[in-house]
Amino acid sequence: MAAANVSFPCDQEGVKQLLPHRDPFLWVTRILECDPGKSIVAELDVSPDLPLFAGHFPGQPVFPGVLIMEALAQAACCCIFADPAREVGIGYFAGIDKGRFRETVLPGDTIRLEATILQSGKRFCKADVKAYKGDAVAAEALQKYMLAS
Repeated sequence: MAAANVSFPCDQEGVKQLLPHRDPFLWVTRILECDPGKSIVAELDVSPDLPLFAGHFPGQPVFPGVLIMEALAQAACCCIFADPAREVGIGYFAGIDKGRFRETVLPGDTIRLEATILQSGKRFCKADVKAYKGDAVAAEALQKYMLAS
């Protein structure tokens, strides 16, 4: 795919220009700030209508930590693919180190997704990622991605 031409801030339509993900597996609602190839601040509105809440957990719904990690990876890949020198592609998880979950994310919450790209090559990237619920860190990790066109 060609390089994306997205300006920031942007809504989910801009996100769709940077990622191949679509509903029901698109976990970035909007991008607030982006320094392409370096850092990003995005958000995810956790809809109370998500079908997953019926089973995770009945009567006490919680947004799964694994999906918080996915949302962080999607935000980081938006940052990577926003770089005009890079073609839009797909970022595959290559690893998650130092993953921690600190706050419960509930239906109706908005989480802020922040990523700083630590290493970026043609086929491999590493990012320091944090998800915030208000001012509290909900999750954090060092994520690694393999990149494909």
